[in-house]
Amino acid sequence: MKALVIYDSVFGNTEKVAQAIGTLLGDQVPVVKVGGVTPDQMAGLDVLIVGSPTRAFSMTPATKKMIMAWPADALAGVKVAAFDTRVDIATVDNKFLTTMAGIFGYAAEPIAKWLKRKGGVEAAEPGGFIVLGTEGPMKDGELERAASWARQVVG
Repeated sequence: MKALVIYDSVFGNTEKVAQAIGTLLGDQVPVVKVGGVTPDQMAGLDVLIVGSPTRAFSMTPATKKMIMAWPADALAGVKVAAFDTRVDIATVDNKFLTTMAGIFGYAAEPIAKWLKRKGGVEAAEPGGFIVLGTEGPMKDGELERAASWARQVVG
């Protein structure tokens, strides 16, 4: 199985999730930051996992730019999955943020949508992993939960 994990990260939390997923998938699976992906890494993929922190209720601009640059059929037949890191809105207790998150959501859902538009076959529901505060750290148990989620992706 040829797999690849691509991530963007602002404060390092999404990178930690990507690394946990990559560790589960095995030593041969590259975990690469957006902007560092090579055409060779994309060629012949069986599984692609893409993650981004949630920024302004969506993926980072770098993540969006990367996905949009891929041809329409770039992921034809590839198992794909998307994840994000996010603040737990329930713990913030802010009605405005709760409303906005309800309307616009988080990064994983639009990433998943775009991966499917590029021909990918969704292998798991988009995953969201909780960060405590704006800069972290990760909520206890989230890296283990990310590894468990990745098991679903590779089936």
